[in-house]
Order: sequence, then C-alpha cells, then structure tokens
Amino acid sequence: MASRHPVRVGIVGLGFGKEFIPIYQDYGKSEVVAICKRDKAELEAVGDEFSIKHRYTKYEDMLKNDEIDAIHVVTPILDHAYMSEAALQAGKHCACTVPMGISIDELKKIVNAKKASGKYYMMMETAVFTREFLYAKNLKDTGKLGRIQFLRGSHQQDMGLKGWPDYWTGFPPMHYGTHAIGPLLCLAGARAESVVCHGSGSVNEERRKKYGSPFAVETAAFKLEDSNLIAEATRSLYETVRQYRESFDVYGDKLSWEWSQVEEENPVVFEGGETYRRVQVPDTDYLLPKEIAKYTLRNQVIDTNHVSFIQGAGHGGSHPHLVHEFISSIADGQEPMPDAYQSANWTAAGICAHESAMRGGERVLIPDFSKL
Repeated sequence: MASRHPVRVGIVGLGFGKEFIPIYQDYGKSEVVAICKRDKAELEAVGDEFSIKHRYTKYEDMLKNDEIDAIHVVTPILDHAYMSEAALQAGKHCACTVPMGISIDELKKIVNAKKASGKYYMMMETAVFTREFLYAKNLKDTGKLGRIQFLRGSHQQDMGLKGWPDYWTGFPPMHYGTHAIGPLLCLAGARAESVVCHGSGSVNEERRKKYGSPFAVETAAFKLEDSNLIAEATRSLYETVRQYRESFDVYGDKLSWEWSQVEEENPVVFEGGETYRRVQVPDTDYLLPKEIAKYTLRNQVIDTNHVSFIQGAGHGGSHPHLVHEFISSIADGQEPMPDAYQSANWTAAGICAHESAMRGGERVLIPDFSKL
C-alpha cells in the first residue's frame, strides 16, 4: 500500500489546521491539494495565501475528489468521529486531531471503517511527539530508566478564563484526556485494560447541564494489560486554578523523570538516592527530514514560499513530527504510531474513566478494539 507519488492531502478545518499547511508543502513526500472550511471568505484567503487548488465549503464535496489520498481532520471535537469515518469510507487515509471521538460506539465505527477500507488512521496526539516526550522515551529506549515502576500524567487548565466555543462548556474532563494518558501508555508500551476513576469538586450548574458532568477534576488509575503497572492521570477543565500544564512523570528503578512544576522551570531527572538535576531538553530537529526540521525549533523565523513568520514550535515542537509520521506511514506502506487501535485505546481510556467517576469509582473494563 506504499505511495508511489507525493501524498496528496486535503485539510478540513483551517484554524489550528492552517499551521500544518506549510509543513505538508515543504515536506518532500506530500502536498496540500485541497482545503475545506464553511466560511468562504476565510477559505479563499487561506487558499490564495498558500496557492491551494481545490477549495470546499462542504466536506462531502471534498471527499468526492479522487485526487486526494489523505484527509487531515482539524475541526471541533464533536465532528471528529463522523468526519474520520467518512474519510475512511471514501477510501482516504485519515489523520485527526484529538480526541478520536467521544463515545465507545464512535471509536468502534472508525476502527471498523479503517479495517474495511485498508487505509491508515492516525490520531494526531501532540503529547507523544513533544521534545520532552522524545527525551524521556530515549531514556527508556537506552535503558537509562531501567524497569518502569509507575507513570503519572496530568492535563490541567481553566477554560473559564477566556472565550471558548460553546461545545466546550461543561465538557467531561476525561473525554479530552489523551494528552495526559497517551504518553503513559506509549512509554509503557501497553494497552489500558481497565480503569478506576474518581471525580472531585464540582462545577456550576450551567456547566454541568450540557453533558451532565458535575466534576471539576477527574483522576484515574489505569491497569495495564499483561503488566504489573498502574498509570495515573488527572484532568481538569473548569473552576480549578492552575497554570496550563500537560505533563507526565515516569519512575524507573535506575532513573526517574518529572515534568517541571511551572512553565519557567526545566524538568528534573532523579539519578539515585537524593541526587537530581534539571535538564534543558533539546530541540528534535535532528530526528526529522531537513525540509521540515526547522518547524520543531523554538522561536525561529520561518521563511516559506508563501509567508515569513515567527514559528513558536507549538505543542512542544510536535507538529512536523506528526506530519512526518503520518505521511511516511503512507509513503512506506506501514501503520503509523499511534495507529487506529492505539488511538482508540488512548481515547477509550478517558471515556471509560469518566464512566467510572460517574459510577462512584467502579472499575470499568476498556474495550480491546483489536478484537472487533
């Protein structure tokens, strides 16, 4: 199933999605041939800026274009599942921003559509391609961590501080838990098998009525398959004061890693006893093809054929790594990481965690999507 020509990508959603256009265009194995956005004026402005041929205000029309090999979905959360399923059913490879969906049924439909189509699906989880994660993964892969004994992640923010689209109001915290959960499962190399989760605190009545979610914070303990490990994850969205933080900690019998307490500090590596050091995590440009390596560098001026701008390398410099993983999987004919089964497990872990919290902390089994 390897591609013999540059992978022709269509992007739906041009807010966050616009950031990926120059990366795809500079990458030698891909090109952006189509974009989709409901607002026609904004659609045309982006199309003109990046000289993109095909422009659509309706997603259904975009999927009919046989010139498109792959779809990148960068739309509001409630659209992710049906758009991903439709892309696969139309015979396109699909990448989608997190989460994969908001129900177990949605995840099953995507996995089944992927199996039926023979195409690839990748959830574009930024947290497993940040410079911090790749640094910690190297500690594991080189044996410096030793045996992993425990993992912990958190994703904390207060979305009440600024205007967000209405669909975010009262969203169940663990339904958007993949940034906290994904790094833990990826480092462990294991599937989340079951979960016990507790809700803590409360949000106001207006926030809880949309999704029926009452908790300010949800914290979960995941049992991993064929493993003696427990991974813990905490998520908050409203009415909990905290500087924004996506973090993970990993504790080994030789060395441990902890995320920084605040953004201005560096992470900590513990090397035995009470010995520790703060580490300046390097950029990861050396891991990428030279054409897109610049997009992972901190605060660089990026010059493209279309625009010169300050590139802050958002989400820990992960964006070009996501493009490289997705496009190279198609070009080389191999499953991406995370593939459809991993993506479904990381997402379902959060969905089942919220279910557990709503049941007062009952253990909930997480489906094994590879057995559908």
